[in-house]
Amino acid sequence: MLQQDYIMRLIREFFAALERALEKKEIESRSEAIHLMYEQYLGHPYEFFQGSSMEEVMEAINQYPEEQRIHRMEMLAELYYVEADMRATPFRAELYRRSLLLFHFIDSHSGLFSFDRRNKIEKIEKELAVKGEQLNKL
Repeated sequence: MLQQDYIMRLIREFFAALERALEKKEIESRSEAIHLMYEQYLGHPYEFFQGSSMEEVMEAINQYPEEQRIHRMEMLAELYYVEADMRATPFRAELYRRSLLLFHFIDSHSGLFSFDRRNKIEKIEKELAVKGEQLNKL
């Protein structure tokens, strides 16, 4: 029960911190706040989550207790998703791909349906499809 309370409190804290970061007007300070959240909530610096393969990222997530893994993946997926909106192509597409992979995994393994998650999946898939079409035309 304490573990469940801890993870629920952590999730509320994470989304409140993310909301505060997104309220910052300057892109640079918003980006800095988000970069700090990687280490604060996921235990590794921003550079690890950007430079590592998804296999390495999943290994890092798997180090958490089983009851926390899906929640930590969701935090990471949200960070990738939010950061993708602040970046230009090709970084945007890569962050969307990472986010999409995690959202699909969460969607199929969490046991909880989320309209918000499904909407994000659809948005990312459309975004990547449009970018793919544009890239193929070049």
